[in-house]
Amino acid sequence: MSVRTLLIRGMLVGIVAAGLAFAFASVFGEPQIDGAIAFENAHTHADHVHAGAAEPEPVSRTVQSTAGLGVAVLLYGTALGGIFAMAFAGGYGRVGALGPRATALLVGGLGFVAMFLVPFVKYPANPPAVGEPDTIGRRTALYFVLVGVSVLAAFGSVLVARGLVPRLGGWNAVVAAAGAYVVVVAIAGLLLPAVDEVPADFPATLLWRFRLASAGTQLVLWSTLGLLFGALTDRAERHRAARQAMPVGLARTG
Repeated sequence: MSVRTLLIRGMLVGIVAAGLAFAFASVFGEPQIDGAIAFENAHTHADHVHAGAAEPEPVSRTVQSTAGLGVAVLLYGTALGGIFAMAFAGGYGRVGALGPRATALLVGGLGFVAMFLVPFVKYPANPPAVGEPDTIGRRTALYFVLVGVSVLAAFGSVLVARGLVPRLGGWNAVVAAAGAYVVVVAIAGLLLPAVDEVPADFPATLLWRFRLASAGTQLVLWSTLGLLFGALTDRAERHRAARQAMPVGLARTG
């Protein structure tokens, strides 16, 4: 398998994954965002009355929730698909005797945990009306610091697991490496400052549903990457192996 082929396949799969994630977010996430915006508008209505007519939004809410969200998710999925393909290329054949499907699922699972789930536990997603505008830069920086630590720790745990297999065996090596990863991210989570800017009167149910929808969107994205990329790669590998097994004459005319 050439890296170029894997990269193109990853980007195409990323587009499909982004489309499914967009559909999921539109159905389950957008109602929660609308509810949060309604909460915000209700609390700022008095200020708008005193300040006069509110300035029109540069981009309407309709555009934001349709074309804007779709383009953003599409670009994100395409880029993520390329990164996924590179991670697959680096791990395929080097992590035990895993085939294309199992390797893709492993990369997808590690990506979901390291890039989303662990940072989400410390800094969960918040809808509009949650968070102070003045601290958005600080909150974003803290989130990406934890993402970086988590990804590096996950990469290191894979290397540790490979190194421990000859001495501990496959299962024990994986358990030890996973334990090391948990320790590293737990320490990072404890050292990084907490961020709690949820208004006291913000509906708890709305906040929970928004965060659940955010997690579901990412799960759809990563699951599609792992399952579809693995299936396509496995099919391509089987086809290539079948062609190589043919007599030379048949392979050229097949």
